[in-house]
Amino acid sequence: MTTSLVRFAPSPTGYLHIGNARPALFNWLFARRHHGRFLLRYDDTDIARSKPEYAEAIAEDLGWLGIVPDQVIWQSQRLAIYDAVAERLRAAGRLYACYETPDELDRRRKRQLARGLPPIYDRAALKLTAEQKAAFEAEGRKPHWRFLLEAREVAWDDLVRGPSHVDCASLSDPVLVREDGSYLYTLPSVVDDIETGVSHVIRGEDHVTNTAVQAQIFEALGASLPVFGHHNLLTTASGEGLSKRLGHLSLRGLRDSGVEALAVAALAVLVGTSDAVRPVASLDELAGLVDLAHVSRAPAKFDEHELEALSARTLHQMPFAAVADRLAAIGVAGGEPFWLAVRGNLTKFDEAKLWWQVVAGAITPVIADPAFAAKAAELLPPEPFDGTSWKSWTQAVSAATGAKGKGLFMPLRQALTGLDHGPELAALLPLIGREKALKRLAGESA
Repeated sequence: MTTSLVRFAPSPTGYLHIGNARPALFNWLFARRHHGRFLLRYDDTDIARSKPEYAEAIAEDLGWLGIVPDQVIWQSQRLAIYDAVAERLRAAGRLYACYETPDELDRRRKRQLARGLPPIYDRAALKLTAEQKAAFEAEGRKPHWRFLLEAREVAWDDLVRGPSHVDCASLSDPVLVREDGSYLYTLPSVVDDIETGVSHVIRGEDHVTNTAVQAQIFEALGASLPVFGHHNLLTTASGEGLSKRLGHLSLRGLRDSGVEALAVAALAVLVGTSDAVRPVASLDELAGLVDLAHVSRAPAKFDEHELEALSARTLHQMPFAAVADRLAAIGVAGGEPFWLAVRGNLTKFDEAKLWWQVVAGAITPVIADPAFAAKAAELLPPEPFDGTSWKSWTQAVSAATGAKGKGLFMPLRQALTGLDHGPELAALLPLIGREKALKRLAGESA
């Protein structure tokens, strides 16, 4: 069986937002699920707007999500290939020169609308004589080039939407080459999909019409079609569309806010599906959950409050092996016992530093009743502490002082941590250690 190849094809004209990243995730997870490969293709034929810093940011943001491409290509380095294909289409009569200005096309569309006609291109350029074309050239006009669509229905079995079709008779012949000779997205995308062997094209439903057009280009070039899948689009929680230009829910912003990348990935692909949004331990686990056939047709709302809650739940189940390097990077030691003790109290990963300070640093203990604290210190068992030390100690303190419930546990928590909330002290006490605990019970900053 041929290995599947999927691709994510961003334009490096701005920073990725979560709506841009969603097709990247769907493709990456599809490749993981089906043991395929993932191609990152920079669609950078718009030279004026494409910037190297945006391309670097895209790679960085994808890396944060855990997406590591198997191959990277740049369309700006493949222009000679597109030129050769464009010549083939011209020779076959499928790519034809047009000389209308944008103003002329706009006026023509308005006239068609006023007459109740669909505003599609009328193919006037096909009727131009050689003399008329020469006259336009003499005026200094440069042609743009349109692809001649066949007036027929294009149908395919969509991975998300099921049987799908578009009547190309209702579409304008698309412009493939601008007046300056640069390419719009449509032709290079097809050429690259053919040349690189892309087997599945998974993208947003805003590309459905593009798919019908591109299908005809595939066929004009004698190539078989990839399998297509068009997922629903993300909106903000209030239902607004996402915008790269406006910076809505950018991956940079989400990363800077401290949310977990796994939570971002899980919410981005599970919201708006028939599968429940839930925390996952890895992208491989998420790949096992995501079935494109379960994606809804309705827009999916990406709620930042839901993301924050999911991020915390993701941390609460995260194993130590997954965070060991991250803990070391922020100066937190304590190993697995510390992580298992505190993870259930974290809303953001960096909060682990606060609890490491409580365990290993100096805190200011809160001693409401010095006599109670002194008796507790007297009854503190010898080391080594283990998971039962807290229970046996508090039972002894309760028996000696008569304190119970909150009256027993809160003074000990405030003395040992300086706080009135936090992780279970049964897990923290062995980490704090007997010497430090005795100093804190005596009211010393330790």
